[in-house]
Amino acid sequence: MTTHVNSGYRLNVAMIVLNQENKVLFCKRKNTSNWQFPQGGVDEDEDLTKAMYRELNEEVGLDFDQVKIESESKDLIYYDIPSNLRSRVLGGKYKGQAQKYYLLHHISGEIDLNKEHHPEFDQFNWVPFWYPLGQVVDFKKEAYRKALIEFKDHVTK
Repeated sequence: MTTHVNSGYRLNVAMIVLNQENKVLFCKRKNTSNWQFPQGGVDEDEDLTKAMYRELNEEVGLDFDQVKIESESKDLIYYDIPSNLRSRVLGGKYKGQAQKYYLLHHISGEIDLNKEHHPEFDQFNWVPFWYPLGQVVDFKKEAYRKALIEFKDHVTK
């Protein structure tokens, strides 16, 4: 699958992981007060689904057989990084990110934020489906809103 990314944006995958109670995995970035869904960059010529599984394992310690893909966003969802933060985020090379979102069901396994030598998160919590929309940093809110609205019908009541 070829994915066209608008100029100036970094291709990225983001994961909304649901548990059996339909709560979503929400993680706190290390040494900050910012909470977010697991996400990460796609390497050059890397398949998006493989990138998603790699990032999921690196960031929260889950393997491909511990989750089931329920859905994925039809289109890339973009967000801009505020210009005053760009030099500190992603080496200042990008004005934002173009994200492919995946909705995953957590089947088994424990969340392990310390799997990597340099973990990105230091806390996690399972929160109600819409909760992250009110907690994520402002510049990601619209991307989160679009992804949650797109996936809401896949969440059993």
